[in-house]
Amino acid sequence: MASIPSITLNDGATIPQFGLGVWRVQQDDTADVVRTALEAGYRHIDTAQMYGNETGVGQGIRDAGVARDDVWVTTKLAGADHGYEPARRALDASLQRLGTDHVDLYLIHWPGRDGDVDTWRAFEALRDDGRARSIGVSNFGEAQLDRLADQTGTVPSVNQIELNPRTPQQSLREYHQRAGIATEAWAPLAEGGLLRERTIAQIAEARSRTPAQVVLRWHLQHGFIVFPKSATPARIRENIDITDFELSDDDMAAIDALGH
Repeated sequence: MASIPSITLNDGATIPQFGLGVWRVQQDDTADVVRTALEAGYRHIDTAQMYGNETGVGQGIRDAGVARDDVWVTTKLAGADHGYEPARRALDASLQRLGTDHVDLYLIHWPGRDGDVDTWRAFEALRDDGRARSIGVSNFGEAQLDRLADQTGTVPSVNQIELNPRTPQQSLREYHQRAGIATEAWAPLAEGGLLRERTIAQIAEARSRTPAQVVLRWHLQHGFIVFPKSATPARIRENIDITDFELSDDDMAAIDALGH
């Protein structure tokens, strides 16, 4: 079973650096997909209220027989539920669907028009009462992150952003590093587009790996938290098989150059 590295967040929590994303996984398929992933060694599942499959995530964890405390579960607040009380009620509904008394990470899925301060205060309260062990955001820019920290004093633990070698987000990554915010990557494979990239294919061939494994390894070596989506059992197992090799400095530089 793969030994997945972890990252310590700014609140002291330890998050597995690699996991499974379930965006666009149908509710009827989600339990089987999650169970397959957990049996393959995954211990981090990323879902969201808007994905419509939280019930399947919870069922998959139970079906796999893995202790709840051994699985990192993230969900995200839907845009319709921004605001102090709506955000609290929304998490309660998520917990009911997931069949758990807490999530490990609760994210504001997209920035709202009101600046999100009231929503973020609700997240602080949910963290304080234990229903969300860590709190963060997704798709936030630097000014939006500044506003939350300036008006509440709480810096998000993570910011989940579109990030891959073609979309490197260098400025935002540097901001995260200065602020102590962990970077999570969605669309880490550019929705499959990177798998046909010549540079990546050449590195994969030289290392007897698949293009997907090379790109996911690039994410790990940069220190990002990454969770590729797949509903195919063979690909789920392939994706996690990335801890027994390293990309060289030249490999990393060649992949980095794809974003220039």
